[in-house]
Amino acid sequence: MSQPEQAPSADPTELVRAPYARLRAAWSEKPVPTLGQRSASLERLATWVLDHRDEIASTISEDFGGRSRYETLLAEIWVVVTGIRHAQRHLRKWMKPERRKTYWVLQPASVRVIRQPLGVVGIIAPWNYPFQLAFAPLTAAIAAGNRALIKPSEVTPRTADLIERLVSEVFPDDEVAVVKGDAAVGAAFCELPFDHLFFTGSTQVGRKVMQAAAKNLTPVTLELGGKSPAWIHPAFDLTRAASRIAAGKWFNAGQTCIAPDYVLISAARRDELVEQLRAAVHQAYPTIQGNDDYTSIIDERHFTRLRSLVDDATQAGAKLVWLHSEGAPATGSSKLPPAVVLDATPDMRILKEEIFGPILPIVTVEDQAEAIRYINERPRPLAMYVFDDDRGRVDHILHKTVAGGCVVNDTLLHYANEDLPFGGVGESGMGAYHGEEGFLTFSHRKSVFYQPKLNGAHLVNAPYGAMVDRLLSIVLR
Repeated sequence: MSQPEQAPSADPTELVRAPYARLRAAWSEKPVPTLGQRSASLERLATWVLDHRDEIASTISEDFGGRSRYETLLAEIWVVVTGIRHAQRHLRKWMKPERRKTYWVLQPASVRVIRQPLGVVGIIAPWNYPFQLAFAPLTAAIAAGNRALIKPSEVTPRTADLIERLVSEVFPDDEVAVVKGDAAVGAAFCELPFDHLFFTGSTQVGRKVMQAAAKNLTPVTLELGGKSPAWIHPAFDLTRAASRIAAGKWFNAGQTCIAPDYVLISAARRDELVEQLRAAVHQAYPTIQGNDDYTSIIDERHFTRLRSLVDDATQAGAKLVWLHSEGAPATGSSKLPPAVVLDATPDMRILKEEIFGPILPIVTVEDQAEAIRYINERPRPLAMYVFDDDRGRVDHILHKTVAGGCVVNDTLLHYANEDLPFGGVGESGMGAYHGEEGFLTFSHRKSVFYQPKLNGAHLVNAPYGAMVDRLLSIVLR
């Protein structure tokens, strides 16, 4: 099994080059693992994750200063294991060549598309779901037959250590490796000549990743974020909407790339929504401080960033409403209670920057048409949530807007379905993974044309004459 990568020097470039070179050499020697080898690697990974689930949960909680054990079991352990099992069930089918039709003029030739591993791929994981967002893309990379180098987030150092240990105990060191380090190591990582680079993180950092990868023309998948809206139609039951928005927004204390970032609703129903959200919060979290089910903000920098967003809005005239009876956060606490922001205007930072925390702006619009305009006037979101029981109206807003993915009458759950591609569009990302889409992201689809011994290709060779004229008269009609 692989050994943890120890920094031989302070040079970030040397730190990342050594494991990359080892993976590249192994790929050159044995480039295409069999179905059995891929499935066995995935099985070892699933077994380790299940055997160490409690340790994973406690480690992530330590990094967060308090992270719900159940949120880790649901969003990290369950999602990773479900993805592995899905890949194992479908891997034989995914690896089969695709049959394609041959244009009659080219017959009796035959054609197909074969799916090949790309080679050595890089995976950069973020801090908000530090385990899942390392191993979900790794599952796809292994299923497709690649070797992989992982860069965990330095913001969650204990989890990075655990990821390094897992990889060393599960995989040969020339199949999967880990490098740890700060932003300088991450920058050097992005400049390696990978066959594919997979990044999950902010749009701002995603731009830098893409620029670095461009030096080697490395293709990238960028899973970013943005401001994911939730639209509530005036006819929809607010108790239902508030319950599901609260569940999606305050899971992981809002530190989720597809969390509802703001709500669009008619002005007449805004105050009722606030009260329904308040009720949903109290039902889910009887207390905030000292409640193991409510997750902390990851660190002081992000806590300060969130307070800065709120201060910017309130100083410009917006209103902050704490939804829990405990009110504002206790001094020195890392737990920021759920809150909504009312009367925010588009020029405020809270309606321009991704919030990534438990603060929810509520924006009033007249109707669905204005909601569509509001969404379309802004960068394309990673997710969109529509609360409406009328299928015609739902289809209308789905066709009139562009988002990475959508859930109707709920939140977040599209991510949990392995048979749905997950990815962004525009500023919220490019490319997709999960299920077969993940397999294809880390594969090359090579077109192959099989020419039999007896064929008519010579009939269109030079010198050209009457035969080519007759053929062209047929095909160009």
